[in-house]
Amino acid sequence: MTLTELSIKRPSFIIVIFTILIGGGMLSYQQLSYELMPDFSPPVLTVTTTYPGASPATVESQVSKPLEDGLSGVENLSEVTTFSLENASIILLEFKDGVDINLALQEVQRKINTIESILPDNSSRPVLAKIEPNATPVLQVITTAKNMGGKELMTLMDDQILPQIKQVKGVAEIQVIGGEKREIRVNVDKEKLRTYGLSLANINQAIAASNVEFPTGKVKSNEAQMTVRLSGKFQSVDEIKNLILFSGGTSVVRLKDVAEVTDGTSDQLSLCRLNGKEGIGLRIKKQSDANAVEMSELTRKRLDELQEKYKKEGIEFTVATDTSTVTLDSVHAVLHDLELAIALVAIVMLLFLHTLRNALIVLIAIPASLVSTFIAMYALGYTLNLMTLLAMSLVIGILVDDSIVVLENIYRHLQMGKNRKQAALDGRNEIGFTALAITLVDVVVFSPVVFINGVISDILEQFSIVVVISTLMSLFVCFTLTPWLASRMAKEVNLAEKNGVFYRFLYWFELRLERFTEAYVTLVNWSLKHKIVTGVSILMLFIASFGTMALGIVGQEFVAQGDQGKFMLKLKFDKSTTLEENNRVTLAIEDMLNSQKEINSVVFSNVGGPSSGMGALSFGSEYRSEITIKLKPGMQKKIPYHKIHDENS
Repeated sequence: MTLTELSIKRPSFIIVIFTILIGGGMLSYQQLSYELMPDFSPPVLTVTTTYPGASPATVESQVSKPLEDGLSGVENLSEVTTFSLENASIILLEFKDGVDINLALQEVQRKINTIESILPDNSSRPVLAKIEPNATPVLQVITTAKNMGGKELMTLMDDQILPQIKQVKGVAEIQVIGGEKREIRVNVDKEKLRTYGLSLANINQAIAASNVEFPTGKVKSNEAQMTVRLSGKFQSVDEIKNLILFSGGTSVVRLKDVAEVTDGTSDQLSLCRLNGKEGIGLRIKKQSDANAVEMSELTRKRLDELQEKYKKEGIEFTVATDTSTVTLDSVHAVLHDLELAIALVAIVMLLFLHTLRNALIVLIAIPASLVSTFIAMYALGYTLNLMTLLAMSLVIGILVDDSIVVLENIYRHLQMGKNRKQAALDGRNEIGFTALAITLVDVVVFSPVVFINGVISDILEQFSIVVVISTLMSLFVCFTLTPWLASRMAKEVNLAEKNGVFYRFLYWFELRLERFTEAYVTLVNWSLKHKIVTGVSILMLFIASFGTMALGIVGQEFVAQGDQGKFMLKLKFDKSTTLEENNRVTLAIEDMLNSQKEINSVVFSNVGGPSSGMGALSFGSEYRSEITIKLKPGMQKKIPYHKIHDENS
């Protein structure tokens, strides 16, 4: 008994199978994450080492050179690029295509561990990281307080607010831009130091030795025990002022005698503004396996809760940018196209198969194949992104092909006078190998993409696998579900004997289709009789299609640039520029931008903070700024992305 015969004669079997597949597909769909693009990592690692106060030449000789020499022997390494900057060293390690970047990361980390001992004591530990497109910040938020000073707000942010935001599901890291951090300043009077015969080293040692806290043991009895610790941390500025530096007889020298102690703020290294209003900027990144949309929703909810909780302090959180909305809009747009495609298929099927029953059989086959694909996507760890959803939109035509070929042949057997069950069985058996050939052609075209090495494979892998799985699923549907539905629902219609506007329109369409078929047959006969002319014409069209790229009619790019109506302006001043000068010029540029009629607002200004984008550094520079600008609605069509990019370049 064949699979089709089993489906027609034992329908309970096929009903149970598709109930499981569709139910499992719907459950899997709810578990899938949303992403704009598939998660892929270029074969590039970055090694970042900060060396405060060092010049580029010092960084190169003491940090970059030892690291570069030690890492150059890593296996499968293709190219090493080193940047020795002021206060920092950046090394880019590019590996060969096909290398497992996670294994390469482990090997590089082992190499770094052996090199650390020869690096300067004042340098930070080298930070190793992958370049991940999905590791860019999901949310950019600015925090302000009406009833608090900048120093108090930063203290509250560090001690209470940030820990609560980090508890949100999916949050991996929060970068803080701007803010005034509390700092106890000890301004030493050099003349007084000389008078008392003291040095700066004496003061450093005295402060460090007095500001300690450590356990000293336990006190036990037969009934209980307690831990004893020595608490020597400074509790107030007065305690620091009264710190004894020297005591001899009746002479006591305190810190306030040789220095001025103030409770102030540290020097600001970055500033953040939203529409000209300064605050503390937060860049919130998600975990690699987290759902960006879910993380954004939960974080926004937590920010609302914190805003209500600290209402007395006047805390306000303003979301400047949210990349998850772009992802969600893209997903909804593709889903809308998917629904539109199914509706158009239904209309076309109605025109050619003449009845709603026959069109409904094809419409059932489409979701049965697509929904079942979600099971494989969930099992393979895929996400709902532009590639997978594009594959589903594309595959609708392929899914319809199999069922139409089988259903049309079943319809032909119905016209022979056979009953539904016999027509369904004979029609499928007669056309089975044709349907198999149609499906396997699509499989062999898309499946080799998986074996391509490099970033292209990482991007297109999910696309090709979803197409292959959906296509194979459609083959299973056309061998089982479609014949079973046809054996119960298929109906032969003689349009010439039917009355009504709808059937008259179908009859008119059928006549026009027959005329079109006759014209097509005539064209084929002429082509076969004039083989040379036909062959030369096809060859010229083939060559001309390649000429469109050579002439620049069709451009080339890695990934098409989306236009969200926003763009970023990156400013780089001379390295000697101070943060104050950088801020003054940046503020003037913001005012100029806000005066432009095409611009809605300056969304987010980052002065001296960490840069954004793929592979961005975790530290900022006082001579760099970034301004995110939002255009007015519809302006991105008048001023497209490529025009802004070319002008900024």
